[in-house]
Amino acid sequence: METILLPDVGDFQEVEIVEMLVIEGDTVKVDDPLLTLETEKAAMDLPSPVAGTIETLFVDKGSKVSEGDKICKISVTALEKQPI
Repeated sequence: METILLPDVGDFQEVEIVEMLVIEGDTVKVDDPLLTLETEKAAMDLPSPVAGTIETLFVDKGSKVSEGDKICKISVTALEKQPI
């Protein structure tokens, strides 16, 4: 299991999740988008750093998140991990 945390998204204290792109049980590959974040200046997708199955989501659409917050837990199926 790999717990995915929100990485540094720039000079913002909090960002809002405006769209969830996965649900529990979905299978993802490395770099598949998990959700869309919105800052005051732009919207961006958060890619998965690992391949596997979404086991638990800790956030939902409308959640405000900060660097280091838990996003989801993924049951890893690939040995390769991308640096976060």
